[in-house]
Amino acid sequence: MGDYPVVQMDTDTLLTTTRSVRRRLDFNRPAPLGLIRECLTIAIQAPTSANRQHWSFVVIQDPVKRRQIGAIYKRQWDWLASSPYAVAGRFADDPARAPEQRKASDGGAYLAEHLADVPALVLPCIEVEGDTALPLADQADTWGSIMPAAWNFMLAAHTRGLGTAWTSLTTRVNDEIRAIVGYPDNVYHATLLPVAYYTGTTFRPGKRVPLDDIVHIDAW
Repeated sequence: MGDYPVVQMDTDTLLTTTRSVRRRLDFNRPAPLGLIRECLTIAIQAPTSANRQHWSFVVIQDPVKRRQIGAIYKRQWDWLASSPYAVAGRFADDPARAPEQRKASDGGAYLAEHLADVPALVLPCIEVEGDTALPLADQADTWGSIMPAAWNFMLAAHTRGLGTAWTSLTTRVNDEIRAIVGYPDNVYHATLLPVAYYTGTTFRPGKRVPLDDIVHIDAW
C-alpha cells in the first residue's frame, strides 16, 4: 500500500512473532518518516470509543529531544530495577519463568542505556474530555481508544522490517514528557515506542503460561 517493501506473512505468524525488540534495534540506520507514516496509516484503522478518533501520534526524531527523553527513561528504569517491582525479581522462585524474567530485564536495561540512540520514538497519545484530569470511571474507554492503535502500529512496523518495543516507564512522569514534546494538558501518552530497523530476519513466538492456567469457562 506504499513505497516500502512489506514482508508477507500469514496472520497467525504476524500475531505470534511481533515481539518487543530491544537488543536487535539498528541504531545506525535511519527509520524513514515516510515509512513511519505508512505504519501510522494502518494504526488508525483501530477502533476508538464512540468513533471519536481522539488520538494523536508524536514522532520524535530530533536528537536533542531523544536524549532528553532517554535520560528520563534511564532514570525511571534505574528506579524500577532497584524497586520491589523489578522485572528480574518477579517469579524468582519459578524455575520456568525466572530465566525469562532475567532475559527481559537484561533487554530492558540495554534499551534504557540506548534509548537516545534509537532513530525514532513514537508516542501514541489520547485526548480526554472535560478538564485535564484522567477520569477514573472511564479508564477502559480512555486507554482502550489508543492501545489498539499502538498495537496496530507495531504489527505494521514488523511487516516492514521495523522493530518496536512496548514501554510504559515514561507514562509515570507524563508531565515531564509533555514539557519536552509540548502536547496539551488534556493529552496523555499511553506508551513510548522506540522504532528502528531490526537486525536479523527471524522472530519466534514468546513463551507464555499454559492456556489452561488462565482460561475460565462460564465462571472463575
